[in-house]
Amino acid sequence: MTAPTVRLHPAGPLEAGVVAALQQACFPDDPWDEASVATLTTPPAGFAVIALDPQDQPVGFVMARVAAEDAEILAIGVLPQARHGGIGRLLVEAAVTGSQDLGATALFLEVAEDNPAASSLYKASGFFSVGRRPGYYRRADGRVAALVLRRNLDGA
Repeated sequence: MTAPTVRLHPAGPLEAGVVAALQQACFPDDPWDEASVATLTTPPAGFAVIALDPQDQPVGFVMARVAAEDAEILAIGVLPQARHGGIGRLLVEAAVTGSQDLGATALFLEVAEDNPAASSLYKASGFFSVGRRPGYYRRADGRVAALVLRRNLDGA
């Protein structure tokens, strides 16, 4: 499956169950529940986008929120069988656009230090490292650090 075959669909609290199921499928070590997703995607500050395949089945998601001029990608994921086709890049750009629409001038995210594929995607999308959080993510065999990344949205 590739990016041109998917459709992006805005999602809010009503689609929280779908987003939570995607998040759990993508990150089984640290899933979020439907209530948390609903709270975090409540407009006007929070939003989500779901990627749908040609049969309208969800294959990916991004959740973000904006506070003043700063935005944060809270979670982003693509189902394993749909990865490496550009869907993640589409979702990152959806978060960029949504954040800009809400007045953000910078977009932040954390990425696990042991996730080179995601790190490469974010760097190719204009993000750069601004920090590191030791032991941020849980793993079955312990914890791993998060790299804090930023993308300027105001042209700077």
